[in-house]
Amino acid sequence: MPERGKRYQEAAQKVEKVQNAEPMDAITAVKDAASAKFDETVEVAVRLGVDPRHGDQMVRGTTSLPHGTGKVRRVAVFAKGDKAKEAEEAGADVVGAEDLVAQIQGGWRDFDILVATPDMMSIVSKLGRTLGPRMPNPKAGTVTMDVLKVVQDIKRAARVEYRVDKAGIVHMSIGKVSFSVEQLSDNLSTLISALLKARPSAAKGRYFKRITVSSTMGPGINIDVQKAQALAERG
Repeated sequence: MPERGKRYQEAAQKVEKVQNAEPMDAITAVKDAASAKFDETVEVAVRLGVDPRHGDQMVRGTTSLPHGTGKVRRVAVFAKGDKAKEAEEAGADVVGAEDLVAQIQGGWRDFDILVATPDMMSIVSKLGRTLGPRMPNPKAGTVTMDVLKVVQDIKRAARVEYRVDKAGIVHMSIGKVSFSVEQLSDNLSTLISALLKARPSAAKGRYFKRITVSSTMGPGINIDVQKAQALAERG
């Protein structure tokens, strides 16, 4: 394993005694240890007691973080008529229909997220092979008639998608180091609450196994799982 840099080692010393901590104490320690010259992202890794190899134990969904993630995302929307107007009013970067399909088929990729109304999916389906997982998806909440709210949530980086990986871990950004402890705590609570609601009925035993929070360049801090869950349930 490569030796960590001096800045990381200094940060690790700061948080060495802050383990299995209260959520807000862990977040405070992450903010205090952050020393990069840019506004680091605060990341959470949640290890779940599921086996994603089994379809009935897959954990996937979307939630809206009350304070967003601090990221700027470009949104393209497939819609017509009133729904196209709603998308424009919500701040979508590009709105179109057949013309947008042709633009993407021609190689245009200047977007982060695609949204579509259900009636547009017959033409959007032509992009399946081209876009793969970037296609609008009902499970991800990006095929919807509620274009106004969805686009607004995406543009302020409030709407986020979570999905457990092959190791049974959900990775997600909950904001920036520049956020207040309270804002980051609110976002963490919302994420934990969403994961609780998404618990598969096939998952047995302890559901939350480990919760770790860190900044982009900083060391991870383990959060007391029971206290994090209690915070989410109160929220």
